[in-house]
Amino acid sequence: MKKTIYFLFVLFLAQQASAQDINKIITREYVDRLIKTLSSDEMEGRATFSPGIDKAASFIEQEFKTIGLQPLEGQTGFRQSFEKDGKPLFNVAGMIPGKSKAREIVIFSGHYDHLGIIKAEGQDSIANGADDDASGTTAMIALAKYYKALNNNERTLIFVAFTAEEIGGFGAKYFSQKLNPDDVVAMFNIEMIGKESKFGKNAAFITGYERSDFGKILQKNLEGSEFTFHPDPYPEQKLFYRSDNATLAALGVPAHTISTDQIDTDKLYHTVKDEYSSLDPENILATIKGIAQSAISIVKGIDTPTRIPKLKK
Repeated sequence: MKKTIYFLFVLFLAQQASAQDINKIITREYVDRLIKTLSSDEMEGRATFSPGIDKAASFIEQEFKTIGLQPLEGQTGFRQSFEKDGKPLFNVAGMIPGKSKAREIVIFSGHYDHLGIIKAEGQDSIANGADDDASGTTAMIALAKYYKALNNNERTLIFVAFTAEEIGGFGAKYFSQKLNPDDVVAMFNIEMIGKESKFGKNAAFITGYERSDFGKILQKNLEGSEFTFHPDPYPEQKLFYRSDNATLAALGVPAHTISTDQIDTDKLYHTVKDEYSSLDPENILATIKGIAQSAISIVKGIDTPTRIPKLKK
């Protein structure tokens, strides 16, 4: 009995220390700097094949280097380069090798491309893509910083900013060809977390919630916290198939997208008004911390989500 009480006390202290650590590691100032930079006019909307997306990639590379991530196996740098129709494309990817379960992979992702220069509204023609998806890319980078600082991941963690999501998901498709999907335990794809969800504060939804027990595991790890995850409230939008999780999900990976966007009423989606000034920074911060806490048992190799049935060819 005494041993049990002691164990629970130690576990409580560890949870408290982790909560304190995350508030020091993932700060409002840090998150703001990331998203403001990625959605700045200097990035020119981060269109695929543009100078702006190259600037964004360089910024993400520098952040990965500062955090201390390693390039993926077989890569000499963080750019995962390939071609589409004879033109160069590149994901930006880094990793934290796992300890006891290094062959098992957990992926955190967001797409860093957007629409670039589009039809002007007034004097503005830059589709900055602050919510779509500078917010998700910011979350991915912040989570890399957090887990690198914790240094307790038993599984290998891969952090990837996908390119060309807006024109067909080509970055995610290429990425999926470079690993064995059977080695991927889970994928946390993060898209549009810049505004409060229809469930209110401290809440997000998971696409394809019913397809695996991924969401149930995340919610279990959030017991005692204010944050909650919910099934996708917009099934008619088919969001599960509209982001970079879809490619790996089709191969059987518990690959889901986490979002807070009220897509059925979002009037700024794919417009020049999707700028930092339209976002709720506290929502972004709370969602990142919620993901960080909810993923911990998967990162540590304690929980393994059930597989998603592979799509038949």
